[in-house]
Amino acid sequence: MSAPEPEGQFIENRTFAELAVGDTAQSVRTLTPRDISLFAVMSGDVNPAHVDAAYAATDMFHGVIAHGMWGAALISAVLGTQLPGPGTIFLDQSLSFKAPVALGDTITTRITVTEKLNKGRVLLACACINQDGVTVIDGIARVIAPSDKVHRPRFVLPEVTLHAPAAQYARLVAATTDLTPVHTAVVHPCDALSLTGALDAAARGIIVPVLIGPAGRIAAAAKAAGRDLDAIEVIDVPHSHAAAATAVALAKAGKVAALMQGALQTDELMAEVMDAALGLRTERLMSHVYVLDVPTYAKPLLITDAAINVAPDLSAKRDIVQNAIQLARALGTAHPKVAILAAVETVTPRMPATLHAAALCKMADRGQITGGVLDGPLAFDNAISPAAAAAKGIVSPVAGQADILVAPDLESADMMAKQLIYLAGADAAGLVMGASVPVILTNPADSAWARLASCALARLVIG
Repeated sequence: MSAPEPEGQFIENRTFAELAVGDTAQSVRTLTPRDISLFAVMSGDVNPAHVDAAYAATDMFHGVIAHGMWGAALISAVLGTQLPGPGTIFLDQSLSFKAPVALGDTITTRITVTEKLNKGRVLLACACINQDGVTVIDGIARVIAPSDKVHRPRFVLPEVTLHAPAAQYARLVAATTDLTPVHTAVVHPCDALSLTGALDAAARGIIVPVLIGPAGRIAAAAKAAGRDLDAIEVIDVPHSHAAAATAVALAKAGKVAALMQGALQTDELMAEVMDAALGLRTERLMSHVYVLDVPTYAKPLLITDAAINVAPDLSAKRDIVQNAIQLARALGTAHPKVAILAAVETVTPRMPATLHAAALCKMADRGQITGGVLDGPLAFDNAISPAAAAAKGIVSPVAGQADILVAPDLESADMMAKQLIYLAGADAAGLVMGASVPVILTNPADSAWARLASCALARLVIG
């Protein structure tokens, strides 16, 4: 007698009294990369034969294979949920591994009662068989079968999100590998955190740092960080304001190609950058663009403007959008999808953000904004969620798959970015665009990867 494939809302066992020799149960599972990652996370087994495709291609199996105990876990699942099921006590298990399980293999796990012993003990034959009929694992399990009947609701497993930390940023940093490092003024790097970020980027060959600030404090920061400043240029100035002014002057003279914020306030640095007479202004308004690595989003997500323009008008938003498109294209997105955000998806005269969104889209139609695909107004949910867009009946090349989110104002952009950082575990790199050189803004909460990624953004924009 065969137990049914586990499905439905309930789980039920078979007691020792109900079991008969020849009873069988089975499950079917196809091995996916997600299965391997989950098993590696759970077990800690990061043998490269299972998790490193480049290594696995060189070993005897010529590709990634499942952990052997993944198959054993399939056997355990059938024993514990079907035959005999809940209440079963494992005593011992013998397994023989006959063949590897490769990605895409479909494994039928079959359990068969072979012998009933005294004191509720049962022997069961265990086999895992692939789609070609090849037995990849077989063995014998000895268990104590349950004596009491169990019939309970099936437990609903939690959803698991797999995210390789800084995966998006690693790709950005890798994209700079063949580019020549650029001289970058690091403004007032007088603490270990900001100094380390610059030196890490230098070690990766992304920048050549020029450290500007009080030399004694920079040396103390290097000592605190355990870092060596040999061969690193240091320009000694008395304080942070002088450091910002000196950095901007170097950029204006073409002696550095980017600026990087150290241990000074953003306002102090940007005041020098935006100075009408001596700063780094161009014909375009300056704006800040976050580049977020969000665990639940499949690509970098750009949010603007959360740092410079408090309540931008339509003309300012045009430049904000163009700056973000320029950055997205530098990162390799040929036609960035730009969602102009508002609280609703319809143009409503009582909500100025919706009017701005509609006007920006028409400006793109007329060539006043170039290089991207715009749509708006869109709410946050239907800008980034295909399901939300479908539920609203929105048909758009942008909805549900935006690369860039343009917020109505600084406050909403800042709140949106901070929510993703602190509630969704996002990393946040960022760059000021629209100046004559890219400006890397940093935050004390930035991870090492976020600081590296910000430097990589600047290098990619420079080209």
